[in-house]
Amino acid sequence: MNETVTYEEKPKREFVELAGLGERFIAAIIDGIIIGFITGALSRFGGPGFGLSFVITLAYTWYFLTRQNGQTPGKMLMKIRVVKKDGSQIDDATAIVRYIGYYISCMIIIGVLWAFWDEKKQGWHDKVASTLVVKA
Repeated sequence: MNETVTYEEKPKREFVELAGLGERFIAAIIDGIIIGFITGALSRFGGPGFGLSFVITLAYTWYFLTRQNGQTPGKMLMKIRVVKKDGSQIDDATAIVRYIGYYISCMIIIGVLWAFWDEKKQGWHDKVASTLVVKA
């Protein structure tokens, strides 16, 4: 079921179609594979595994959400993107807050599953960062 929402706080009301949870899941898998290859290649040179993975994933997420129209490679392939609730582009602070929220949401699990029953399909990471995932 495709749902549309209006951007909050926009002077003129624009309608967007929310991305489906299946699309989001596939995008996350694609990005996870890419990050896994990068982290795996860099781990061969030594260094702290967990810390390195966290920093690489943060940098990857920050770069793509802020410099590539809210789209990681996985989101590009799935034709979805992350925007602020008002429809504007993600900024540096929002990208970082969203990633840290996502990390915590995944550890707790319920934070990611929250999107299944939320009317705007927001996980806790989307709520804390005030973001939406929409069709591009």
